Amino acid sequence: MKYFIQIADSGNFSRASEILHVAQPSLSQQIKNLEEELGVALLARHARGVTLTELGKEFYTRAQRIVQEVEHTKDVIWEKSANPAGRVSVGLPTSACRGLSFPLFEALNKRFPNIKLHIVEAMTAYLDDLIQVGRLDVALLYNHKAYEHVSWTEMLTEDFMLFMRPDAPLSHLASIPFQDVFELPIVLPGRPNMMNTVMKQFAARHDVSFKALDCDSLPATVKMVCESRYMAIMPSFAFSEEIERGVMIAIPIVDPTPSWRLSVVVSKLTLNVRGSQAVAETMADVMASLVEAGKWQARLSNPENTKRS
Repeated sequence: MKYFIQIADSGNFSRASEILHVAQPSLSQQIKNLEEELGVALLARHARGVTLTELGKEFYTRAQRIVQEVEHTKDVIWEKSANPAGRVSVGLPTSACRGLSFPLFEALNKRFPNIKLHIVEAMTAYLDDLIQVGRLDVALLYNHKAYEHVSWTEMLTEDFMLFMRPDAPLSHLASIPFQDVFELPIVLPGRPNMMNTVMKQFAARHDVSFKALDCDSLPATVKMVCESRYMAIMPSFAFSEEIERGVMIAIPIVDPTPSWRLSVVVSKLTLNVRGSQAVAETMADVMASLVEAGKWQARLSNPENTKRS
C-alpha cells in the first residue's frame, strides 16, 4: 500500500523508486501483484507516467487511511520504547561537521546505544535536496525554508567573522566594517553553498561589491588562510580547532554583522521515526550544551517560537 501511494503521489515509477529506495523492476512487480490480488487495474500507464483509474482512486483513499493508522500505531509503540534502534542517516554541513560529529556520537552512544549513526558531510544545498526526498533522516541546515516532507526546530544564530593568520597586517584590529571586507583577498565556498548565497545577498542589500575566490574545500581553505595572504569568512565554530592551536585569529565583522540561522530538520519520509526523533533531540541538546559551554559562539533561539512542521 505504501508503494502504491508513493507511485500515485509521484506520478511515475522512477521517481517513486528513488524516494522509496526500491529498484524499479521490483516496484513494478509489487504493483502488478497487488492488481492481480485485487483483480482490477489501479494504475493507467502512459508515456508521461501513470494516473489512477477510478477504482485506483477509491483504493488510494482507503489505503491512505490504513497506512496512516499503521504508522500511528507504530509511532505510539516507538514513543513508549526507551530503546530506539536502527540506522539513522544524518547530514551535517562542512562548517559544523568537525565540531559537532564527535560530541553527537558520544551523546548517542550514552543515550541510545542501539542506534547506528551514519553521518553525511556536504554542502547545505545538497543536504536539503537529500532530506526532501527521504535519503537523509535528519540534517542540520542553514536558513532552512518550509517544505512539505520535513519538520524542523530552529536552534541558533551564528555571526560570520573574518579569519586570518596571526601575523597578518590587519590582525591588530578589534573589528572590521562589512563595507571593507571585500576589498581584502577573500576565499569563500562557491555557489550553491549557502555561505556564498548569504554573503552575496547581504552585500547586495548594503551596496557592497562582492569579490571572492571560490573554494568548496574546508581543508583547502584552512591551508590558504594559514599559508597565504587570503582570508576567510566563516562562523567561528568552523575554525575552532585552528583558533585553539593559534594558527588563525577571528575578527568580528560589524556595521552590520552578517549571520545565518541553523535548524535541526527531520524528514517525514524516514523509515525510522523513533530513531530519527531521538537523534534530532540529541543533536539539539548537544548543540545547546556546546553554546552554553562557550565552545560554540552562537545565540540560542527561543524554543517556544521555533519548532515547526
